[in-house]
Amino acid sequence: MRILSVNAWGGAMFDALAAYLPDIDADVVALQEVTRTPGLRGWTRFEDRDRALPQRADLMTDVAGVLPDHEPWFTVSDTGPVVANGIAHRQQFGLALLTRRSWVRIASREAFVHGSYVDHHDEWPHSDRPRAAQVARLRGPDGRTVVVGHVHGLRDAAGKADTPARRAQAKRLAELVDSVREPGDTVVVCGDLNVLPDSETFTILSDLGLTDLVGSADTLTARYTKPVRHASYLLVSDPAAVRRFEIVTEPEVSDHRALLVDL
Repeated sequence: MRILSVNAWGGAMFDALAAYLPDIDADVVALQEVTRTPGLRGWTRFEDRDRALPQRADLMTDVAGVLPDHEPWFTVSDTGPVVANGIAHRQQFGLALLTRRSWVRIASREAFVHGSYVDHHDEWPHSDRPRAAQVARLRGPDGRTVVVGHVHGLRDAAGKADTPARRAQAKRLAELVDSVREPGDTVVVCGDLNVLPDSETFTILSDLGLTDLVGSADTLTARYTKPVRHASYLLVSDPAAVRRFEIVTEPEVSDHRALLVDL
């Protein structure tokens, strides 16, 4: 099984992402920062207090269109205003998990690991937005079962250091994964955790038997201009099952580097 995880940046580099996803041929694609705007396609403009950038109006549908052999699953965390052609629209923001149809999703759960759903009427907050996670138990053509969970960890204006909120987030994520996995499953947990390599998040997840493969490596691209270069991680329950692991430096498809693992 090949699993790809990347913070898709709302599709700001969609042309590169759309070319890369079919080419890499992953069985499971876990995307963070995914958009959906009912009734609208094409480009929108996102703004909060810190930044303004182009986003796809419906990245969920866009990605599903370039991966027709995959079953898409979208989970919304919050909704807020975007503008397209001078007109305001309500855009949903969240996670997407796309699974090759030959892998059957036999169990799955989605839940908030920080906060709860919010409709931001006037503007997007720049930090402390709600965060959800997706966890799926997948059965392959050969009868193997693999659990894949991913999350977009909360953003804190003060930085990526541990906080009580991040501790609670990690515990909720661990509980969610534990509620889906079964004895004998290989487990992969990935995503933009928004923490530092020495975070207690990894101690909490290690209680599930998970080992981080990223460590202190740089997981951000040249599009990301802040000095701290840690964000995305990938953990596995059985490092011996890993045939290949790569922090993808080329091509750049986002401000985050993609993480690729072959089991």
